[in-house]
Amino acid sequence: MVDSAQVQELVAVLPGAMDDSTPERLIFSVRERGFAWTFMQRDAPKQKRWPNRDVLAVSCPLDHKELLIEAAPDIFFDDAHYRGYPAVLVRLPAISADELANLLARAHAMQLNKPLKPKQPRQ
Repeated sequence: MVDSAQVQELVAVLPGAMDDSTPERLIFSVRERGFAWTFMQRDAPKQKRWPNRDVLAVSCPLDHKELLIEAAPDIFFDDAHYRGYPAVLVRLPAISADELANLLARAHAMQLNKPLKPKQPRQ
């Protein structure tokens, strides 16, 4: 089982990673691009979302996401909001620290290696 403090420790070793977490939510980015965050769960359509700190959304390519969910549905899953979005939902109580560290490193690299968009001048 991985808890929030361990997630923060795993992210702290990633170069340039920013931890903008709050007491309610984990939020991690690199170069102003999010790569992992607390899942905001909705129990029924149109109900208010709430932070489920036992689930972390982690950036990953769509094809890798599908493989993860198929290989370990007890750890990885998807929901309607994330369907078609390049992030997989991870059950923290079910994943090992080593496996999560690898997933976070890949998510970090995925965002770090994206080319920067030029800033548009304000008009």
